[in-house]
Amino acid sequence: MERVRVKSPAKLNLTLEITGAEGGYHMLDSVVTTIDLFDIVTVKKRADRLVTLTMRGMGSENIPFECNNAARAAELFVRSFSTCGADISVDKNIPVGAGLGGSSADAAGVLSAMSALYGVPKSQAESIADLVGSDTRYLMRGGLARMRGRGNELSSIDSRLKLNFLIIAPSSGVSAAQCYSAYDALPDGRRNNTVRAVRALESGDYFSLCASLYNALYAPARTINSEAEEALTEALSFSPDGACMTGSGSAAFAVFQSEMLCRWAQSRYAGRFAALCAKTYQPKY
Repeated sequence: MERVRVKSPAKLNLTLEITGAEGGYHMLDSVVTTIDLFDIVTVKKRADRLVTLTMRGMGSENIPFECNNAARAAELFVRSFSTCGADISVDKNIPVGAGLGGSSADAAGVLSAMSALYGVPKSQAESIADLVGSDTRYLMRGGLARMRGRGNELSSIDSRLKLNFLIIAPSSGVSAAQCYSAYDALPDGRRNNTVRAVRALESGDYFSLCASLYNALYAPARTINSEAEEALTEALSFSPDGACMTGSGSAAFAVFQSEMLCRWAQSRYAGRFAALCAKTYQPKY
């Protein structure tokens, strides 16, 4: 095998609660799901230990190599498992800096592809995922899950619910570091939304799930970038069953009971941001 290509999905945070801090990091309790919006990661073997990276789409061409999580993941893999390097290309469809996990998705795709390419068990590659980004370990698995701690404590959620999302993604993002810092200045009280969302998913209670959507970072995100508030307002304008911001923003999503309603809302959207329809996605690994 000389080349591996993988589809690496985006994610949505259906809930995001901050439960404290430890070792300089915020501790989270979040229900996450992968969706059928993908970056395509292609990895080709090299004879030496170098890593090259080509990014295409969504303005990703402007991301410096040394700041790119896909490159960091590959170089860490080479050092950790003493393999040769790789020529990597990423075709991006996941908006950058929107809270959809695009950077972590690329890193997860690289680690998964290099595991297959060099015969390293995926479980071993997962052990270095946390060094790249907080969502990377989760995105190497995907599906519906409860994510705790720094994102390294994962438990899958079994649910028969199939969710349809209209995602409103502004062109400008929110700095996660700045957003968490702003949260610390004005923290929200503890909630129980994640527990309620897990119960709703497991029991198949669609409307209870929609009532449980929550993101503790929305309040600080809207003060940093007004487009985060605008995106959520636009998502709510279609009277969905629920709506929320994802990650540290700036993208928001609306939840609909059917794909037809989601497509209808997308067709009626007349705002200035990208409007994407997506569904829950369970990778088959």
